[in-house]
Amino acid sequence: MSHNKPLSARRRFLGSVLGGLAAASLPESAWSRSSAAGDDLPTRALGKTGVRVTTIALGGARLPMLSDDAAVRLVEVAFDAGINFFDSARSYTDGRSEKIYGRALRGKRQKIFLTSKSTERTRAAAERELEESLANLRTDHLDLWQIHGVSTQEEVEQIFGPEGALEAFVRAKKEGKARFIGFTGHHDPEVHAAMLARYDFDTILMPLHAADPHYLSFEKRVLARATEKHLGITAMKVLANGWLLRAITVEECLRYVLSLPVACAVLGCTTLGQLEDNLRVARSFVPLSPEERAALLAKTERWKGPQLEYWKKDVTRPAASRLRPDEGFFG
Repeated sequence: MSHNKPLSARRRFLGSVLGGLAAASLPESAWSRSSAAGDDLPTRALGKTGVRVTTIALGGARLPMLSDDAAVRLVEVAFDAGINFFDSARSYTDGRSEKIYGRALRGKRQKIFLTSKSTERTRAAAERELEESLANLRTDHLDLWQIHGVSTQEEVEQIFGPEGALEAFVRAKKEGKARFIGFTGHHDPEVHAAMLARYDFDTILMPLHAADPHYLSFEKRVLARATEKHLGITAMKVLANGWLLRAITVEECLRYVLSLPVACAVLGCTTLGQLEDNLRVARSFVPLSPEERAALLAKTERWKGPQLEYWKKDVTRPAASRLRPDEGFFG
């Protein structure tokens, strides 16, 4: 990978505030490039789904930070650049992210992999959110619907209990309203492990980045199990919401995650420049060598723990003294 043209300081800083999902410590044969003009992004298999997705996805959480017109333009540029995976959630600014996608992706539905998520834990509430998501996105089905933000064992019991959210997800898949179903979370890897043990999901979304192995690691605790089950693995918080830029560059952050056995990195952005930087790194991606990986982990070791990863369960000190999400970069 060429390092002759580093990201600008501004893009290094802001790009980190934007994103997180990633793809693979895989041999070059495991990923491919389309030969179509304007669609030269590498793709990887999304686990057992049989679908191939671009190694970077456009995250929808930050689109509402822009005006609707600017956000629509950003989505259109991402599509024209070859991105085929578009991520959203009903909870992102009360559906506004979904509505932006619904407007921007008209006429493109058959060419994209469209996702959304529900934070509801009961069947009835999740079903209501699904109908709202479909209306917002102007579609009759999602490619992927995810149980969103699962954080505690109590939530796991709710989801799998009588009239729990899983019933809505299974029904949506049977009825064709969701081709695939998965779950997300970033608080506790043991909760992810519990979800994996309870049901054969199609996909999983978790935080993966170059500081994660140092503290309550999803990479160590969850990644291998998800790989064994052939899930479509997607990554979030690749840049640790910007905090990792104290130690390494955006390019190093993306290379680290894209060198793990995952399909795709979901990256939010709020400017065309940030999107261009993400595209450039994805197109020129070369997996890290063992030596490069070790060097990055050495650089990030001092930042380990909840002061960096404020979204994770804090086992080091009382809750009252923890860093709040609004004290960090956009989460």
